[in-house]
This record gives sequence, C-alpha cells and structure tokens, in this order.
Amino acid sequence: MNGEAVVLERSESKSLSLLLYKVIKRLFDIICALIGMVFIIPIALILKICYMCTGDFSSIFYTQKRVGKNGKIFKLFKFRSMVKNADKKLNEYLKNNKEAKKEWDKYQKLSNDPRITKVGKIIRKLSIDEVPQFINVLKGDMSMIGPRPLVPGELDAHNGDHSIYEAVKPGITGWWGCNGRSNTDYEERLELEYYYVKHRGIKLDIKCIFKTITSVLSGKDAK
Repeated sequence: MNGEAVVLERSESKSLSLLLYKVIKRLFDIICALIGMVFIIPIALILKICYMCTGDFSSIFYTQKRVGKNGKIFKLFKFRSMVKNADKKLNEYLKNNKEAKKEWDKYQKLSNDPRITKVGKIIRKLSIDEVPQFINVLKGDMSMIGPRPLVPGELDAHNGDHSIYEAVKPGITGWWGCNGRSNTDYEERLELEYYYVKHRGIKLDIKCIFKTITSVLSGKDAK
C-alpha cells in the first residue's frame, strides 16, 4: 500500500469516527434533554412560590441572545437568578465602581454581584438556573457538553478565536465548566474551551460529565 493510500484510509477512518461521535453525542443530548424537561415544571412552580414569598412577582424565566455554532444567534433559556432589568443595573454599578469594573473585565463575573436575588444565590449554587437550557439542547441550539454560549461581542472583547470557539455547539457544561469555572480569569477560560474543541471526543465528554457531577454535588466554583 503506497503512502497516498495510507493517508486516504486514515482520513476516511477519522471522518467515520467523527460522524459516529456526532451521532452518539446528539442521541445523548436528546435523551438527557427529554429527561431534564420533566423537571422544569415542578422546579418552576417551587421557584415561583419562593419568589412570590419575597415580593417578587416578575417572570421566573430569563432569556438572552447568545452566539452558537458558526456564529448563529439563538435565544438562551434560564431560570432568573437576578433582579428585573439586571443589565441596566450592571451598567450603572460598573460605571460607579472601578474595582468592580476591573473584576468584570477580567472574569466577566462579580464576586459580590448586586443583581443576584436571595433565591438566585441558591439556585446558582446548585446550578438549578441552568435547567431550562434543556430546551435549547432539544432544539439543537446547544449540546450537553461544549463551550459556554457567549453574548454577542463578548469573544471579540477578549480577542477570542471565532474559528475555534464557534466550531461546535455551545454546551450546558464543558471543560471550563468543570475545571475552575468562577476561579479562572477570561484568558484561562478561553484556553480551557479551546482545549475541549481541539480534543473533543467520547472519552473527554465522559470525563466532563463526571467532573461536572462532582462539581455540582460539592457546590465548588459555583457563583
């Protein structure tokens, strides 16, 4: 067998493996999303009661535009963990607090975020706010595992690589999500996300699942 034939055979084998991986991953996404959908209604009822008890009668659901695979914009679903008009309050807070502005620019998170409600702190700690994203997974906008979906313009603001980050569907959890999460700065976060995209496969996905379960149960790195 000549060199060209060997290269062609390896290329075909790699393509077949990638196709098989995509099929298995999508089936896994659909099964997990269907199971997750069962929990949305009862959790929503409990959260609604909790919010009403604190005098908050606004919708418990929150939607936001995010960037998906190949730069496609989609609507992300979450349980609301913040006050109403949170984006406006964030802009006002950062405008009047230089230290908070530095922290936000570095991590895209705040250690003491004034927008988060009392109920929100609990559901974030337990990652319950992510549950409605099973809808996005079922629709095909997201996967169970992948880079976190970013808001439009966020990647450019941090000099990120669109060709790598947007090569796959964003995920509910991912390599960054189970490796440091809130304790990494943005540059480290991107490197972790790039690592997943470049090395994605069944073994890495399984590793992500177990590390995520451990992280959620321990409450480590969740903010």
